[in-house]
Amino acid sequence: MRPFLKIKIIILKLKKYFTMKVENLTIESAHKGLKNGEFTSVELTNAYLKKIEERDEEIKAFITVTKDLALAQAKEADEMIKKGEMTILTGIPCAFKDNYLIKGEKCTAGSKFLENYIAPYDATVVKKLRKQGAVFLGKTNLDEFAMGSSCEKSAFFKTKNPVDLERVPGGSSGGSAAAVASDMCVYALGSDTGGSIRQPASFCGVVGFKPTYGTVSRNGIIAFASSLDQAGPITKNVIDAQIVFEAIKGVDEYDPTTLDYTDNEKLSDIKIGVPKEYFTDGLDKEVEKAIRNAIDDYKKMGAQIIDISLPHTQYALACYYIIAPAEASANLARFDGLRYGQNIDGIIENRTKYFGSEVKKRIMLGTYTLSSGYYDAYYKKALKVRTLIKNDFDEAFKKVDVILGPTSPCLPFKIGEKQEDPMAMYLSDIYTVSVNLSGLPAISIPSKNKGLPIGIHLIGQSFKEKTLLKIANNYGK
Repeated sequence: MRPFLKIKIIILKLKKYFTMKVENLTIESAHKGLKNGEFTSVELTNAYLKKIEERDEEIKAFITVTKDLALAQAKEADEMIKKGEMTILTGIPCAFKDNYLIKGEKCTAGSKFLENYIAPYDATVVKKLRKQGAVFLGKTNLDEFAMGSSCEKSAFFKTKNPVDLERVPGGSSGGSAAAVASDMCVYALGSDTGGSIRQPASFCGVVGFKPTYGTVSRNGIIAFASSLDQAGPITKNVIDAQIVFEAIKGVDEYDPTTLDYTDNEKLSDIKIGVPKEYFTDGLDKEVEKAIRNAIDDYKKMGAQIIDISLPHTQYALACYYIIAPAEASANLARFDGLRYGQNIDGIIENRTKYFGSEVKKRIMLGTYTLSSGYYDAYYKKALKVRTLIKNDFDEAFKKVDVILGPTSPCLPFKIGEKQEDPMAMYLSDIYTVSVNLSGLPAISIPSKNKGLPIGIHLIGQSFKEKTLLKIANNYGK
């Protein structure tokens, strides 16, 4: 090849790299571009790495950017595409909340305790996406050990909302939601213990999907509360959420809570339940207006709107803040500085120095409620209330296909606004925690309101993801 031709090709490649637009790329559109040869996975990955370099300095979505890993995976993906071994996720860049283990990479869980911890193996979800040929851009910020609702409780830095940099992105999967909303990845994985996928998705104006408990393996995800934790995707649209869910779901021998099931979608007339308990004092007027408008939109589509009651909703938050800390105190007992952590002298010294205030608070609360003399008074009663909350949903789903309400009672709040009032912070999850207590699938989709993002919360029946996702995808069509 003549020298000037080589130079011309290099210039064209550089031009393509520096001008490639990644804004609003979805899994479907990125897949189409890769399949049609409009760009390679290496080019796409470089474009996202450049975007991270440009934007993340102000947003702070990523704790770790795995550049070398991403480019190596992109090259492998391009080979898969050439060989005709392409899947829907091959070559498409994604990010993981930093409580997912990726072999050979740091996994901090947003804590100084694990600041230098290198994962020895892949989480099951990570392993499944590797097989699909996905590209891992990095690990995103979170409230320490996933305990928080604003992404202000990370031990490293606060993440900002891309829609308004003075506001929080929500939590605890705030880094994942911010990364998707700011086009620093095509999609991201989060974990949801009491709303930690859906609430940040609501605050950042993207889609957040929590599947039914047991449909996706928790193996290799650092545990917060094992009976509540669930892995799920944060995406640009509902179709992308379904694509990722289909890729990561399934039985796993390393997670005994996973199970096999059949989701037979049979949907004709859509029946949507609206609980009266979701429209009470404390609900922001703008949020209520957006949800009422969404109800009207579904009516125009032909859906039947049915008023329902979930009478034990008022006890969900109190119930959650007994059960979740109790399970957290047991799960975090392994972090003693001997097997994990900074390895200084003494368990007390390790925990005092390296655990943040929110983590310490929840460990103490959980230990207290499980202690002799208080177990029956608090934890056992909370378990009974949990059953009543689940029974409320069971009764409601005899009449309706899905339940609609707000994802959060408030708009994205300003950074620091609720730091001095823990109850106000916890109340931002008031509509989401009951779903985790009941093990149900739920999704937050962006409303059509102007101004700050507001999420529409749709709750489905256990193992009826297809119905839930179909109704969510129909919104606005």
